Amino acid sequence: MLPLAGCSPSGFDEAPDYHARALSGSKFTKASLKGKVVLVQLWATWCGYCRREQPVLDELVRQFAPKGLTLLAVNVGESRDTVEQYLREMPREPHVVLENDTNLAKFYNSGGFPAYVLIDREGKLAGAQRGAGGEEALRELLSRAGIS
Repeated sequence: MLPLAGCSPSGFDEAPDYHARALSGSKFTKASLKGKVVLVQLWATWCGYCRREQPVLDELVRQFAPKGLTLLAVNVGESRDTVEQYLREMPREPHVVLENDTNLAKFYNSGGFPAYVLIDREGKLAGAQRGAGGEEALRELLSRAGIS
């Protein structure tokens, strides 16, 4: 697991105050998600690795949302029209957020896609992953915040 900008490789640093508004209109903040495990995915519609991991992420959301997982899928660098067209063709389970509707992308600039940041129930950074690692790597990442 490689650290991302703004992430300690060991985790357990306090996550910065963040806000996000999903395409659905739902609003999220660090305070409103306290007590939840938050997985932030930085992605783009053109990213083949992101597309390949999408079914795994959708399944993880279905499986672990009842256990307190919230997945914020932050699309980076694309227009609302592009993302909405993609979602019509390939619907997603997580809360999809545009880069302009959040400050998460600036905190966790990865330089590549996909990238993941995990925030535990206390609001601390529990881990990060740069690049696609498949189901096993994502489940291992989630386990760092007690989701398994």
